[in-house]
Amino acid sequence: MKNKLITEYTDEELVSNEKKLRILTIMLGTSMILLFFVTFILTLKKGFTPIITVPICLFPLLIINIINWKKFKKEKERRNL
Repeated sequence: MKNKLITEYTDEELVSNEKKLRILTIMLGTSMILLFFVTFILTLKKGFTPIITVPICLFPLLIINIINWKKFKKEKERRNL
């Protein structure tokens, strides 16, 4: 499947995809925070565990989602939606 540019989306697709991306980004962020605190507590109790790398490795994905979310918001503002 070929990715479309944000400017090529219809108004309905733009609103729908921005809403989905917002929900998924918030869910990813909250789950990463929860996972980080759980692994931090586990590290304090039992010492270093390799599972601590999971939230660190997922952090770039969160950053990419936030950047894309901002692009969708800017395009919505440009189209006055």
